Amino acid sequence: MTDQLSLDQVSVLLVWTAIAIYALAFLAYSIDLARRSALAVDGKDARVRERELVAAGGETIAQVRASEEAAAASLSARGRERSRPLWARIGTSLTWLGFLFHLAGDITRGIAAERVPWSNMYEFALTGTMLIVAVYLVVLFRYDLRFLGSFITGLVVLLLGGATLGFYVQITPLSDPLKSVWLVVHVFVASLATALFALAFALSVLQLMQARRERKAAMAADGVGAGKSSGPGFLRTLPSADNLESLAYRFAIIGFISWTFTLIAGSIWANDAWGRYWGFDTKEVWTFVIWVLYAGYIHARATRGWRGSRSAWLSIIGFAAVMFNFTIVNMFFKGLHVYSGLS
Repeated sequence: MTDQLSLDQVSVLLVWTAIAIYALAFLAYSIDLARRSALAVDGKDARVRERELVAAGGETIAQVRASEEAAAASLSARGRERSRPLWARIGTSLTWLGFLFHLAGDITRGIAAERVPWSNMYEFALTGTMLIVAVYLVVLFRYDLRFLGSFITGLVVLLLGGATLGFYVQITPLSDPLKSVWLVVHVFVASLATALFALAFALSVLQLMQARRERKAAMAADGVGAGKSSGPGFLRTLPSADNLESLAYRFAIIGFISWTFTLIAGSIWANDAWGRYWGFDTKEVWTFVIWVLYAGYIHARATRGWRGSRSAWLSIIGFAAVMFNFTIVNMFFKGLHVYSGLS
């Protein structure tokens, strides 16, 4: 027992180290967004000066462009320097390092417990946040989503730090219903679905911000609302709202497929453990509610043309339901699925 406790203490130390590294990655990604904003503002100011000179009638467009050629070259050089994603690369490297410590903390917890490390709220948060980071890092090999880095690392710091402070429990033996192969399959797939929903959530939040900026930019171009802020400058360096929505939709679909498997596997496990597939237990009901929300989101966007802000809000509400299911339902609702480990 002493060896297990000491190994668990090593796990906690590794987890806190990962949290600290994720916090540094968050700072690096935030600096990258600030540099993106500065570059976008420089480009906007150059275009504004050109329009003002032309409107004043002092020079033609050709003369303005010729007179500002040297300044544009200088600005372009600064832009190339700033466009090198140095801080984004630093943030990604730190995220990889934090992930390795996070993975080590998860594995040592499992070795100490002599089982898979996701049988209570602390362990589910430990594994779930690790999968959020893992999915983000794997997706980077195909899509450059480093603009999501500050959002993802910040979210993981809050969730993992909060879980370690509020949900940590000593290792205890599994209850009889959890002694099943379905613990490995059902809970892991649910964690993976949560990670995919988290990325869709992050993209949907950025989609709303980008859509608002694009509306204000269109109004300014028409002479309406000129001078009003159109949001953070870094948004001008990100994909369009439509592209962000498409990415969120793809992650939500994969997450929905995983959640569907979770729902089916949970029913089979319930039949093995309690002799019925469905019993309207609180956890079962909320798992189904989440399935309905994402099914509605996918169906509405695919067949009803629910795109733009309405689509984004459905994605955000769906992830809010996932978080409610993990926290409030586990902590305050009674039922057969009370495995939080909290007294």
